[in-house]
Amino acid sequence: MVDLDIQIPATFDPFLDAESEAPGAKEYVHIRIQQRNGKKSLTTVQGLKKDFSYEKILKDLKKEFCCNGNVVQDKELGKVIQLQGDQRKKVANFLTQAGLVKKDRIKIHGF
Repeated sequence: MVDLDIQIPATFDPFLDAESEAPGAKEYVHIRIQQRNGKKSLTTVQGLKKDFSYEKILKDLKKEFCCNGNVVQDKELGKVIQLQGDQRKKVANFLTQAGLVKKDRIKIHGF
């Protein structure tokens, strides 16, 4: 018999690059709108870093946009900021101008 000297290349790991980055580097801030009854709606903000004081951010958002809101603790999503009305673009601009989140890390969802 003939001995073949074949080298099998190492397996390719598609997630190798994702693991090499700093943890939390690819996390996004999601800004969504939820329709309530009739014309009423809620804007939700989730995915902010846990280091931030959600209550202080909420206070500034409420004062800036003249609307009511609260912080809700969710089992799966963590802390979520809820604001009255459709404030998606305003919240995105506020977070980038305050330096809390980079513009490419914000995802705006909704109709």
